[in-house]
Amino acid sequence: MNARSITTSMNASITAEVPMAPRMAQDPVELVPEVAEVSAALFKATGNRSVPRTTISLIQLRAGQIVGNTYLTVLHTGFLRKAGVSEERITSVASWQDSPYFTPAERAALALVEAVLQPSAEGERVSDELYAQVAEHYDPKALATLTIAIGQVNFFISIALIAKPVPGRSFTDPWN
Repeated sequence: MNARSITTSMNASITAEVPMAPRMAQDPVELVPEVAEVSAALFKATGNRSVPRTTISLIQLRAGQIVGNTYLTVLHTGFLRKAGVSEERITSVASWQDSPYFTPAERAALALVEAVLQPSAEGERVSDELYAQVAEHYDPKALATLTIAIGQVNFFISIALIAKPVPGRSFTDPWN
């Protein structure tokens, strides 16, 4: 393959229209109904009020951005808008490190989700130092809830990347 055909191939994939239908024709929850119980348990666990729902949505939006999934970024952006979060805060999640819109506790949570989802040049993703910084802002129950919230979005990342639900459709029915 020469340079011109590689460039043409890359441009074709970049400019190709994205289909507005999910990759999987059926909702995975319909195919494996037990998933609904797992999902409900995760939502209940993260909704225990030890961590503000906004913080959970911020870290889950950041997770969607990190893995490059439009469905998840649109979904969590919508949750944040419905909660009344400002556009400045929502749009600066991707660059939270230099954004003035986040509290120290939110910054700690965003650092934690990034550490979990991104490889580390130093080896260990969640260092003792990072853990200690997060623990300064969250009591043990809240820290466990953050951990579960990151696990929750990771659970849905695989579904979002493989099944490819349509962005912008209802959270409860992205397959229609």
